[in-house]
Amino acid sequence: MMLTLDHLRRYAIARSLFKPTTLPQAIQRLGFVQADPIRAPARAQDLTLRHRVTDYRAGDLERRYPRLPLEEDFFVNYGFLPREHHQLMHPRTAREAWTAARRKQAQAVLAFVRERGTAHPREVDAHFGHGKTINWFGGSSNASTQLLDGMHYRGLLRVARREGGTRVYAPRIGDATPVAMSDAEARLDALLDIIVRKYAPLPAASLGQLLGYLRRGVPQWEGLRAGALKRARQRLGTARVDGVDWYWPADEDPRSRRWKPDDQVRLLTPFDPVVWDRRRFELFWGWTYRFEAYTPAPKRKLGYYALPMLWGDGVIGWGNLNVVDGELRSTFGYVDGRGPRDTTFIAALKTELQQARTFLFLGE
Repeated sequence: MMLTLDHLRRYAIARSLFKPTTLPQAIQRLGFVQADPIRAPARAQDLTLRHRVTDYRAGDLERRYPRLPLEEDFFVNYGFLPREHHQLMHPRTAREAWTAARRKQAQAVLAFVRERGTAHPREVDAHFGHGKTINWFGGSSNASTQLLDGMHYRGLLRVARREGGTRVYAPRIGDATPVAMSDAEARLDALLDIIVRKYAPLPAASLGQLLGYLRRGVPQWEGLRAGALKRARQRLGTARVDGVDWYWPADEDPRSRRWKPDDQVRLLTPFDPVVWDRRRFELFWGWTYRFEAYTPAPKRKLGYYALPMLWGDGVIGWGNLNVVDGELRSTFGYVDGRGPRDTTFIAALKTELQQARTFLFLGE
C-alpha cells in the first residue's frame, strides 16, 4: 500500500495522543516535555500533559516533580525529561568558558549548596552579595541568579523543586568524567532517537532543524552532528511523499490501521508535539498557525495564546481560553470562517471545555 500524506497525518496524531496513562509513564513515552512560563490558561507543560495523563490537574508536574526521577534542563529547548535521558547529555561543556574569578565564585556557591542540601537564589544572593549584572535581555538581574543558571547548565546543580515558580537548587550527583568519542556518538544517536520518537513523522528539514536545536543541549558535540544525522537517515524508517522526505522510528509503520485518531476535540498548547513543527503543520493542514504571544496586540490574527483545535485528524481552527472571576471564558476561530454544525463536534467541544474546567480546578 502506497504511503500517503493522510497516512502520515493520522499516524502523527494517534501515536502522540496515546491513551492517557500515569504521569511518569506519559513523560517516559514522550521522552521530553517542553516548558513555558505563560499561563493562558495554564503553562505549556500542563496543557501538554492534560491530554496524556489520567485525571491530570494544572500544576501536578511541579507538585510531584521532587518525588519523580525527572530533571529540568535544556534539551532541544527547556523542559522536563526522565533522568536517564538527562544523563546522556552530561557532563556538559558550555560553549562559553568561565573566567578564573567566575569559577572561584561557582566553587564557593557549590560548597554553600552542598552544606545546606538545597538553596533558593535569594539565599545565595544574601550570603554572597554578588550584586547585579546585565542579562541577555539587556536588563538588570541578580548576578547570583545568573551564576546559578550557569552552574545548572554545566551540570554542577540540579533543580530540586520550585517555590512560587522559582527554581530551588541542589547539588547534582553524577559522573563528571569526560565521555569518550565512541560513547559520545552513541549518546548523540540516543538523543536524536528521543527527538524522533517525540515528533515523528518528521520532514527531512525538521529533522535537521531539531538536530540543530540539540546544539544547546550538547554543545560539546558540535562536530559530531553531521555524522549523527547521516546515521539517523540510515537507521530510521523513511519514504518520499509528495516530494518531501519523511522519517520515523524504524519499528513503526505509518500505514498501520492502529493509527486511527478518535473523534475528540482537543485544544492543544502551541508547544504540543502534534503541532509544534510549523513546517509539518502546513503540510498536514494547509494553513499557517502562528504563536502570537510576543506579537503586538493590534497585529494578532489568532490571539495572544491561541490553542490549535484538533478534531479527528484535522486542525480546524483555534481557541483562546481565559479564567475571569473564577469562570472559564472561551472564544474560537475557524479556518473556514465558521465552526462545524455537526452535533458530534458540538458535543465533543462541550466535553473538552468541561474537562478544561476540571483541569483548572473550576466548578468542582
